Amino acid sequence: MKFLNGYWVQGKGLGILSPTYVEDSFVQDNALVLYGPVRDFDGAMLTIYISTPMEEVIRVQAHHYMGVDDSHDPHFSLHLPKKDLNYEENEQEIIVYSGSLRLVIDKKNFSMTYYNKDKFLTKSTKKNLAYVKENYLGDYYSYQDTECYMKQELSLSVGELVYGFGEQFTPFVKNGQMVEIWNKDGGTNTDQAYKNVPFYMTNRGYGVFVNSTDHIEFEVGSENVERVQFSLPGQSLDYFLINGPTMKDVLMRYTDMTGKPSLPPEWSFGLWLSTSFTTNYDEKTVLSFIEGMEERDIPLSAFHFDCYWMKQRHWTDFMWDPNTFPDPKGLIQKIHEKGIKVCVWINPYIAQQSRLFAEGKRNNYFLKRKNGNIWQWDMWQPGLAIVDFTNPEACAWYKGYLKELLNMGVDCLKTDFGERIPTDVIYYNEANPEKMHNYYTYLFNKLVYTTLQEVKGEKEVVVFARSATAGCQQFPVHWGGDCSATYESMAESLRGGLSFTSSGFGYWSHDISGFEDTASSDLYKRWAAFGLLSTHSRLHGNSSYRVPWNFGEESVEVLRHFTKLKKELMPYLLEQAKKTSQTGIPLMRSMALEFPDDPNCAYLDRQYMLGNDYLVAPIFNEEGIGSFYLPEGEWIEYFSKEVVQGGKWFTKTYDYFHLPFYKRK
Repeated sequence: MKFLNGYWVQGKGLGILSPTYVEDSFVQDNALVLYGPVRDFDGAMLTIYISTPMEEVIRVQAHHYMGVDDSHDPHFSLHLPKKDLNYEENEQEIIVYSGSLRLVIDKKNFSMTYYNKDKFLTKSTKKNLAYVKENYLGDYYSYQDTECYMKQELSLSVGELVYGFGEQFTPFVKNGQMVEIWNKDGGTNTDQAYKNVPFYMTNRGYGVFVNSTDHIEFEVGSENVERVQFSLPGQSLDYFLINGPTMKDVLMRYTDMTGKPSLPPEWSFGLWLSTSFTTNYDEKTVLSFIEGMEERDIPLSAFHFDCYWMKQRHWTDFMWDPNTFPDPKGLIQKIHEKGIKVCVWINPYIAQQSRLFAEGKRNNYFLKRKNGNIWQWDMWQPGLAIVDFTNPEACAWYKGYLKELLNMGVDCLKTDFGERIPTDVIYYNEANPEKMHNYYTYLFNKLVYTTLQEVKGEKEVVVFARSATAGCQQFPVHWGGDCSATYESMAESLRGGLSFTSSGFGYWSHDISGFEDTASSDLYKRWAAFGLLSTHSRLHGNSSYRVPWNFGEESVEVLRHFTKLKKELMPYLLEQAKKTSQTGIPLMRSMALEFPDDPNCAYLDRQYMLGNDYLVAPIFNEEGIGSFYLPEGEWIEYFSKEVVQGGKWFTKTYDYFHLPFYKRK
């Protein structure tokens, strides 16, 4: 949110109240407490808590009014070992230490400056940390029942670049952008995102995590080009500054705090085939697809049934449509006999025609409007209601239906939707609906993931999720949402994936050849190469089947080629995936993350590293031209085994069976 009109003028009607000095300081419950008045004698004051919950991490909690009841607010589940506070104080300043990280607070002219040893990282100076009041009439009229915000601004140095914020499809380097942390179902070609994460890191070697599930807005060198500003509604702000010195170190520490990406089962890294969304299919169709892949020697790991395994307008009722699948258990057994896992589509929305609706209504399992009625609308499904996952009985009820599916033989679940969560509702636990909007996806995916753990065992758990927030990396895998059958959409999908894996998530997938529309044979083949050199690989679409023979005989050959290539790489991928689950460093990662000291890598968003060793640069044009950069050192071209000296750009033309794919020597 922008609060200024240029450099000097505040926004109309706003009061921006910042501490001008430290009036008093003391230690309480292993935190340093500072009182920061906005002026002498009277008026507003911020109460600031500084703590060191982990090595190389400093936490800042700033409050205006502390009488706000937040007992019903959702909170991220954080792993904080509570490191003892280490600080020193003199007449001019307070210095807080956490390993190599130190925070220097100027007591006389309030400011906060962070260092890694002697290296300057970032700072907050005059009027950067503030309480902001709309319709401000002066401190004596500054009541808490009107719109107010807390904000902080942290400086950006010359050449400092910002990455992260979840799966954002806008330019990979976020400088100059406003990023809204508010989950939306907007496709991949907008500034809306399914997976917003209030975390960023910079090439200066530190990260910032804003510890709130609320509607947070980041101005990344946009309102003030020298700063990252983050703001949120209310009277309090809580953020962590996480030291590196590398961005990999930042991710390791961030995922120590918010949870490591779990290790998906081996079979999940193979090729998944879907029915697609609005297609007509039955048991005969499904088996013909599987047998068709088998006849063409294209190994499948999983088969996914999208929405229409249930009756239209009955979503979600967890019942196989008897007209198309009279013997679902028998069908699942036939698929299993071929060594293929089964996935089915679910979501947390219950249509009025669903068999679950009356039961959910009777037992108060749905979100309610403020007048006591069930919250419903007709978007997506007629009379749709939403399961209230803050109600333990509703969770147990939903879980029971999941277990019926899993006990029937279903192996994993695609957890779709979870973004359009209304805020004009009442939750069972009286949670703040604004703060539940983003957090809802955490409760949904955690419930499904833990149910799979209970039934399938720890080593066989995987979901295919679309929405996410901080901490959801513990419930992999996530895919990129509704992209289109164009090269532009293929590129924006990769941008989103690289931002996503720069935000604590270890694995990522996308709809090979695009979800909307139907790809040309050319695009299908290029996207197949990209998809099978991603951590997880799925053929899925909207209104047409994505089996390769629908795109020409050469598409069959190309898909077979890259599916088998991925099988060759499987020992390497599994080894790297295990490291991801232990460290939090993503399996599919940006060049900037892997080569932070190479300025040529800083903006690259059309190539990536697959683990520590392999570089992949998908082809994004009909001419088959690959333009890519190899960092310094020797690289081995995977197909020809030619050794190439890096440190420069290359442009080559590739047939459909090749793309820039290199291994570090």
